Amino acid sequence: MTDTVKGFKDYSGEEAIRREQIRNVLVETFESYGFEPAETPIVEQEEFVKGDNAGDEAVSDIFRLKDKGERKLALRYELTFQLKRLMQNKKLPYKRYQIGEVFRDEPVAENRFRQFTQCDVDILGSSVKEDAEVLALTNDVFSKLGIKPIILVNNRELLNEILDDNGVKEKDRTSVLREIDKYGKISDAEIKKNLKKFKAENVFDSLKKEEKYFSQFNAYKDVIALIEYCKLYGFKVEFSPTVIRGLSYYNKNIFEVKAQGVKETIVGGGSYMFNGVQCTGISFGLARLGMVSKIKTEKERYLIISLEQDKEAIKLSSALRKKGKNCMVYYGKPSKALDYANSYGFQKAVFVGEKETKAKKFKVKDMKTGKEEVLKI
Repeated sequence: MTDTVKGFKDYSGEEAIRREQIRNVLVETFESYGFEPAETPIVEQEEFVKGDNAGDEAVSDIFRLKDKGERKLALRYELTFQLKRLMQNKKLPYKRYQIGEVFRDEPVAENRFRQFTQCDVDILGSSVKEDAEVLALTNDVFSKLGIKPIILVNNRELLNEILDDNGVKEKDRTSVLREIDKYGKISDAEIKKNLKKFKAENVFDSLKKEEKYFSQFNAYKDVIALIEYCKLYGFKVEFSPTVIRGLSYYNKNIFEVKAQGVKETIVGGGSYMFNGVQCTGISFGLARLGMVSKIKTEKERYLIISLEQDKEAIKLSSALRKKGKNCMVYYGKPSKALDYANSYGFQKAVFVGEKETKAKKFKVKDMKTGKEEVLKI
């Protein structure tokens, strides 16, 4: 039986090429902002994975396992918690990026898998200025991928002040925020009905008020500061009081990025505290970026077809690679060569026979148009 496990997926061909090109754009952009790469294990101690966030939905969905020593282990469900270890003995600010697989044992949906690739940047030792830098980086990534972003910002301290103002009990806060986090996924009426059991219907009404309502709260100044710093980078963000972000470790500004015409959040992140250090970061989902990006996946690739002229075919392929071309030598039957080229998306087919070798002129066939030209070496 060779089927993948439900919620897991193979990537090959054009889809894999597309993912790799998006990954390259991300790495190039991350490094242009001074972030350095890091790699961390997929398997960790279960207690370390859960951390202080055992009540979070994402943490409750971790894949648990045991090794031969009966140790309780788990697959990482995200990349951020491992910074608690990476940050030790690092001078601040420490800026790292990481691209890697994460796992969640949760129900499968059309665009929701149980293994997916996260692409994270985090700054350890941060302020609202670094929040703006992370969003500027995000805006650059979207621009390079041909996506128009809608960047939404909110603040967890502001939400707590609003919960206080509406008399929500401390023990109910997480549950109330979890219900509000369903905004846009279920109707407003359903959200208010769910909030009724916590006597918190007024919270939702408060979050729908005009922006001047929020200016009475102390944490609103951080939202305004973030908006102003983003203007310095030349782009706009939008204050959205119903943005919650599910993970409980967020403590200040939080962000979600959507794309025009797409309902799901493409990118999310925010500010948090680790080991007494204020940090900020954002996470890109590679699969969701792939859904919305306008990046062109077509690379010019040459198939060098050897007509019993292997030595010359190899020499030609080496010469083309030195010129920066992607190519492969085909040693099979010539009658099947063009079918092979079409199957794997080669744009050019080059025939290397005895006649071509003597003349040092090779026929190049354009696989799309059928036109032929001469390549001189």
